[in-house]
Amino acid sequence: MQGHLDLERYPLQEPESDEGQALIARCRDSLAEEGMFDLPGFLRPEGVERCLAEIMPVMDGASFTHRRSHNVYFEPSVPGLPDDHPALQPLETANHTVCGDQLPGALICSIYDWPPLADFLAATLNKPRLHAMADPMARVNVMAYRSGEALNWHFDRAEFTVTLLLQAPQAGGLFQYRRDLRSIDDPNYDGVARLLAGQDGRVSSLVQAPGTLSVFKGENTAHRVTPTEGGRPRVVAVFSYYERQGVQFSEEERLGFYGRRVPAAEAG
Repeated sequence: MQGHLDLERYPLQEPESDEGQALIARCRDSLAEEGMFDLPGFLRPEGVERCLAEIMPVMDGASFTHRRSHNVYFEPSVPGLPDDHPALQPLETANHTVCGDQLPGALICSIYDWPPLADFLAATLNKPRLHAMADPMARVNVMAYRSGEALNWHFDRAEFTVTLLLQAPQAGGLFQYRRDLRSIDDPNYDGVARLLAGQDGRVSSLVQAPGTLSVFKGENTAHRVTPTEGGRPRVVAVFSYYERQGVQFSEEERLGFYGRRVPAAEAG
């Protein structure tokens, strides 16, 4: 990874060094204070270029177009909440997805599988250990958002999300979030409704450069990516790690997310 990742700036391979410990501490502090951390320039420009060269032909010719109508909870209903409550208003999301099984030998998959990365993420999140996902399709996903497409407001089901931005759009495609909109004790449905109506004054926008690794805790922080504009899509890789080994999606989940039930190697 030495030639692709900036390991002088981010010494993931030396977690016990003074520099490694300082990096972990900074990331922990940022997670505690901001609910996220970024590592700009984690993937060097040459690495970004190689990733795109390997991914975009597959994206252009064999990606799955994922369009869905959903609410902020990704649930058909919420117990105790009327179906016509404005917090449950339908939202539209659209993107194009390439799965890890479509990218054998690609650099983006090698980065995901590099053990020091999972160890570093576990340390920043105060986890004993994180494991790569066993599902060959879901472990690494690369999403492209073309002109007019967006990831709409939602809360994450997972405790944390790990992304690596590979390409920024010509315009739009901003990552926006509203910290601590809900809590375990207070779902704040009226606050969610105000956010969706554009009446929340505490929304933050984040501009990221290609090569940025991000870790985001989105269970209680609503977030979205605004519609992209222009001919250059927003391209981002999503890495899935779990505290337990052997995690896989069901065939129904694969069909919903990727339009197919089995990995390419099993489809024959």
